[in-house]
Amino acid sequence: MSDTPESVVRTWFEELWNQGKEDTLHRIFAADGLAHGLTGPDGPPLRGPDAYKPFYAKFREAFPDVHIDVVRAVTQRDLVTAHCHVTGTHRGESLGPATLKPVDFWGMTMVRVREGKIVEAWNTFDFLSFYQQIGLLPQLPA
Repeated sequence: MSDTPESVVRTWFEELWNQGKEDTLHRIFAADGLAHGLTGPDGPPLRGPDAYKPFYAKFREAFPDVHIDVVRAVTQRDLVTAHCHVTGTHRGESLGPATLKPVDFWGMTMVRVREGKIVEAWNTFDFLSFYQQIGLLPQLPA
């Protein structure tokens, strides 16, 4: 693997999320790395692989076929902004009873990479649409 910031981000999505290689989490996410926009039970950003792992495990259990496609990426020195398309099927029980409904939503993340590791990320994914698609929130009127 090349350690350019963009290749690190693309590897993160391909190996961890698309292929389910959990060891990628500890290999690429810095021990003190911050994931803004993905809060733990207490509300602050997730810090480090051990705090990120429950979020990852819960999402992968609910969507074992999740696929995150990095549609485009823009890199400026150690920062990469990735525009992502997320698809999958709600098959697991970790986010409520499995509905077998497909999800299709978009998001963006800006990631700071140092020495081949993600040290900070700001995540903005359309979780409103996601929750509506699996029936956890009502659809908004048109």
